[in-house]
Amino acid sequence: MTAIDVTEDLTRLDAALGSLPDQPAVFVLWPKEGSPHLSKTGFLRRRLLRLVREPGKPSRLLNLRYTLRRIEYQLTGSAFESSVALYEEARRLFPERYLEAIRLRMPPYVRVDLSNEFPRLHVTTHLRHSAGLHFGPFRSRASAERFEGQFLDLFQVRRCQEDLVPSPDHPGCIYGEMGMCLRPCQQVVGPAEYRSEAERAAEFLRTGGRSMLDTIERSRDRLSEEMLFEEAARQHKRLERVQDVLKLRDELAGDVDRLDGAAITRSVAAEAVELWLVREGNWLGPQRLSFQVHEGKPVPLDRALREVFSAAQPRRLTVRERSEYLALLSRWHYSSWRDGEWLGFESYQDIPYRKLVNAVSRVARHTL
Repeated sequence: MTAIDVTEDLTRLDAALGSLPDQPAVFVLWPKEGSPHLSKTGFLRRRLLRLVREPGKPSRLLNLRYTLRRIEYQLTGSAFESSVALYEEARRLFPERYLEAIRLRMPPYVRVDLSNEFPRLHVTTHLRHSAGLHFGPFRSRASAERFEGQFLDLFQVRRCQEDLVPSPDHPGCIYGEMGMCLRPCQQVVGPAEYRSEAERAAEFLRTGGRSMLDTIERSRDRLSEEMLFEEAARQHKRLERVQDVLKLRDELAGDVDRLDGAAITRSVAAEAVELWLVREGNWLGPQRLSFQVHEGKPVPLDRALREVFSAAQPRRLTVRERSEYLALLSRWHYSSWRDGEWLGFESYQDIPYRKLVNAVSRVARHTL
């Protein structure tokens, strides 16, 4: 961060603040006594002049002119970069309460808990190392619960959250009576048969529904070829039902361990954009893509992008850090103030460079 020392000569401070760029930034105000104040702004000069203004007409606005000893700031190129810089600075300054300081909430996921003898699903905001699958992040808990409810209608997986002790005398529930659960609680099926159904549900989420859609499409086409049109129509209705469930996914929602993509935002540097890379749900951090000129000719974007992705190195993150960086991505992506673009792809072995070039070009038009 760049620092401005607040000395007794406040005229020098006014000159320093007046020369600051009026662009997005993260800043820290260090008082002579007490804890620092951390914040972000879209207009650095305007914000600081408002907080450290010369005395004039009486005002109810806070004035820190005579209480500060130092001002630190970091210029950013986008709202997303500001959010990441604010988070990382908060971790440094307030290690015990940084999430509260920046009001960062973890996004919800639909978790398939395969560590349980009788696997179950539930909505959670915590990523874990234990056996299972996390499907998300979703925009809100209501969105995750709506998807979970419709998704469970496709499988006979239990909806109860109790640790089952199967017994023929177990009272069961209405879902078992309606044929929407295999009723492992009443020993109608054993652990192996029930786990097989739960694995089918998990595979559906891992593949984005393709495991079931492909099976239904093949069955429908075969029945149609055999002129069993009523059965083919029934399979087509089933196909539409699965597609309707998949439409309830939010844009980022998928198997977190297979979340690959890049957020493309403006850069604080001239003639450049920032690529914020995510691989298998892990944060690789930002990579700057400059629109270079080599021997008087611009470097092709496709080649420059390939160099950026080949140079990207994975970061060793804890589960908590991984969750928090995904929370930053989720908050930005689902916000009304999102700037830049997100491009997800199947894997880093099959990056759609043409789409990436187009996305970078669109962001760059607002930068240059």
